[in-house]
Amino acid sequence: MADKKVVVTTARLRNLYNDKLAAELKKELGIANVNQLPRLEKITVNVGLGKAKDDKKVIEAAKNTLTKITGQKPMETIAKLSIAGFKLREGNMIGLKVTLRGDKMYEMLDRLVNIVLPRLRDFHGVKATAFDKQGNFSLGMVDQSVFPELTFDETTTAHGLQFVFTVRAENAEHSKALLAKLGMPFEKENK
Repeated sequence: MADKKVVVTTARLRNLYNDKLAAELKKELGIANVNQLPRLEKITVNVGLGKAKDDKKVIEAAKNTLTKITGQKPMETIAKLSIAGFKLREGNMIGLKVTLRGDKMYEMLDRLVNIVLPRLRDFHGVKATAFDKQGNFSLGMVDQSVFPELTFDETTTAHGLQFVFTVRAENAEHSKALLAKLGMPFEKENK
């Protein structure tokens, strides 16, 4: 028997970060310790079902979308409280979510930045103000039809998607610097 070689591949953006971008960020941000560098920890993809929470067709379309886009089965999010104003009962399904880490996370970011966002109509960049105090970044999309994994028939039932990029960083400026290095197209500031 011949020895079989096992080829381990890692995501393109992960290799780029480890080989080049980490050193550039360390120099630009003036950080002495490599462990203090901003680092992308996870990407959470959410679909809120809203008024369509009882419509089986919309639920199945959302599950199919998340499965095809992320390569993982989505988890159902359940209401923890009953809210009469929203006609919501405790225990009802209100959305779906998928958490991506490791190579799948970097692959998703690569596809989002290089394939999906350029396909959006009248796209001028993502808002640079969508950071929270911890430095996490949120990106919402109204339509899922820009993903090349989905066929036209699968996009007839439109629903939105939300991407939350969880970044371990000291502040939002460091998070923005990391995402900009990874290719996130932020809007140009008007002066």
